[in-house]
Amino acid sequence: MSPQKVTTAIFPIAGMGTRFLPATKSIPKEILTLVDKPLIQYAVEEAREAGIEDFIFVTSRGKGALEDFFDVNQTLERALRAAGKTELLATLEATNIDSGHVTYVRQHEALGLGHAVWCARRLVGDEPFAVILPDDMVVADRPCLAQMIEAHEEVGGSIIATMEVPPEKASSYGVLDIEERQGALIRPRGIVEKPKAGTAPSNMAVIGRYILGPRIMRHLDRRTVGAGGEIQLTDAIAHELAAHPGSVHGFRFQGERFDCGSKAGFLQATVALALQREDLRGEFSTFLRAIAEQYGLGVPNAAPLRSVAAAS
Repeated sequence: MSPQKVTTAIFPIAGMGTRFLPATKSIPKEILTLVDKPLIQYAVEEAREAGIEDFIFVTSRGKGALEDFFDVNQTLERALRAAGKTELLATLEATNIDSGHVTYVRQHEALGLGHAVWCARRLVGDEPFAVILPDDMVVADRPCLAQMIEAHEEVGGSIIATMEVPPEKASSYGVLDIEERQGALIRPRGIVEKPKAGTAPSNMAVIGRYILGPRIMRHLDRRTVGAGGEIQLTDAIAHELAAHPGSVHGFRFQGERFDCGSKAGFLQATVALALQREDLRGEFSTFLRAIAEQYGLGVPNAAPLRSVAAAS
């Protein structure tokens, strides 16, 4: 029997964004813009392109501006329509999510990623679902989640996006204990959240894209406290692996990941996305070359940008 189709995605966005203060004092970090789109819009567009139909945002106090962003702004739409600005109108309409396909759930306490996902348990029911962390921006010819859904249709179970990281950075991630590699798919025997320096079982780290089977919610029901005193999604995945070997696969996606939860990663993503834009590339690359020459950094090009992204 073919695996169930994945049509629902959870976006855990309850964090306060303290690394971006003072900007995030009154603005949700997720609507800070990369070039001209909020970070969260890139995540939603990736989900849509992968066939996601229902969107669950796990939020917290102070995220009202984000909820408004995905709502219809009839006043602005009428003004653009009256002015004949059809291109801008289409851009605006692309940010709307239809009523009945978006839900907002409050996470009242910051108890970890696993708890945030668990908050949406009644909405996903007994079906597989995706989890997208907007802080992890993946720039790819084909959306990362679409690649993962294709793999899920082949093997079912749970799929977690993975990438190689330098060994010295492995302690910042969930890390796979690898049993077997099968092309882009990795069969792990286990997974460790934030291993102590020098103890990581591999350098294959988990990033913020998941397709998870419904049993994951049952593991999260235990509300087991893990690394950092939080309820870790990684621990629930580890329980699933232990109970059902072979039910979880790592997936080596094609694309570049930027850590937009950090200022450096946010800036790197902004530069990379701007250089992909035909309307910006010429003027912006000229500016970058001038800045690089001014500070004696050499001439920036696509290759160092890609290597910086992979290391971030």
